[in-house]
Amino acid sequence: MSLLLLVVSALHILILILLFVATLDKSWWTLPGKDSLNLWHDCTWNSVNKTWACTDVSENGWLKAVQVLMVLSLILCCLSFILFMFQLYTMRRGGLFYATGFCQLCTSLTVFTGALIYAIHVEEILAKYPHGGSFGYCFILAWVAFPLALASGIIYIHLRKRE
Repeated sequence: MSLLLLVVSALHILILILLFVATLDKSWWTLPGKDSLNLWHDCTWNSVNKTWACTDVSENGWLKAVQVLMVLSLILCCLSFILFMFQLYTMRRGGLFYATGFCQLCTSLTVFTGALIYAIHVEEILAKYPHGGSFGYCFILAWVAFPLALASGIIYIHLRKRE
């Protein structure tokens, strides 16, 4: 049982790390060259000064929705981990981790929705930039976090506390 708890806790911490990097790092979209765009700042390489020039992102409504959903996923994931630890030490033997599982399933739903909105509306979000480029590693990390959070939520729902 202790090995299972260790694996579930490690999976949860991995999901938290993936969500933090996906939400806060700088590469949701990479333009041709060194330019990189994220959810919070548009950073372009200034070849004259050899520095990064960062500006705030556009006021696009779809991008704001992605920002809100990714931050909400972080909050839900942190809440579910705290709830798991609380239930682990206070719940009676034989109890199920329903609340933790539900929070983790909500985390996977918000990550999925945020990444899907970004994928569908990327042309509108990046309308002021030249065409070309590809999704960055933060976008891919968000998609990797989705099935892991979904699996984690299902595991929590089926996990039963033992002595």
